Amino acid sequence: MGTRPRIKDVARQAGVSEKTVSNVINDHPHVRPATRAAVEAAIDALGYRVNLAGRHLRRGRTGVIALVVPELDLGYFAELADLVIREAERLSRTVLVHQSEARREREESALEGFGADFVDGVILSPLAMDDAALRTHPSRLPVVLLGELPRTVRHGHVAIDNVAAAREATEHLLDGGRTRIAVVGGRPPGPSGTAELRTRGYREALEARGRSYDPELVRPAGHFHWRDGAELAAELVAGPRPPDALLCMNDLLALGAMRALHDAGVRVPRDVAVVGFDDIAPGRYSVPSLTTVAPDKPGLAREAVRLLLEEVEARRGAPDAESGAGADRASAKVVVGHTLLVRESSASVL
Repeated sequence: MGTRPRIKDVARQAGVSEKTVSNVINDHPHVRPATRAAVEAAIDALGYRVNLAGRHLRRGRTGVIALVVPELDLGYFAELADLVIREAERLSRTVLVHQSEARREREESALEGFGADFVDGVILSPLAMDDAALRTHPSRLPVVLLGELPRTVRHGHVAIDNVAAAREATEHLLDGGRTRIAVVGGRPPGPSGTAELRTRGYREALEARGRSYDPELVRPAGHFHWRDGAELAAELVAGPRPPDALLCMNDLLALGAMRALHDAGVRVPRDVAVVGFDDIAPGRYSVPSLTTVAPDKPGLAREAVRLLLEEVEARRGAPDAESGAGADRASAKVVVGHTLLVRESSASVL
């Protein structure tokens, strides 16, 4: 195996100084087009590769960020992780992906940088830690949170408007003539997590139409997997007053629910309409195809990476960036868009 080419080899091949090669590599604007072309040709001919690790370390960073999600076998988090990795790569960063399994000690370890110095910051989707814990738990690293935790102001935060999204989905079902809408995976008022906020949006939509809110139709889920959706749907349709629509807190619950409805001889959407959240790929190909609230996942990934890297740079330049303007940036909240994608599972049969 030959020796890896270095900047001085590129400079010799192109007939320029090492400083000029560095300017081209770093996209310096004041390089003549002919010189830039000569350097780029030399880079291609020699197979030179930029040592990103060395570059980041010289700048006081590792070039690695961590993404911590509850479960990678949930389609939403797998798709989001892919988008975060792509966005980070675009900015010459590497992503370390970690699964918390919704365990508090793992989420706390992420906030602490895993007890090591190999990441510059953390993007965390917390489930086990509540608002109070996230506000008070120390973090020596920049942190950006994904998901709905509106009272947390210590860290940057990126989410969709879950209340508005659930309200729109419920209005869609009401507009289709549905009168008894159950919430699969919903939760009554309490800590402002995603399920609670989506249930609030559902309730607001009912009340705006003069409909009564029935707590019996809000069914919490132990987990947000296919099986949980199937079990809750089976219970609902077996009851004395079955619903004519299901608003499911994610697509996996909705897909599991549709399987249970099929097994019970309940037709979707003729007998029961179904709406999910997240717009994961299986819902686009299910029979019937699944109506869902689609978060702007590219926007979530882009804004999370942007907020984190801005805070990494701020802390590098000013160790006390937690105060003043640095604190404003660290606690920034970004709301990205969402779209209700109407498909076959909620088609009107009136």
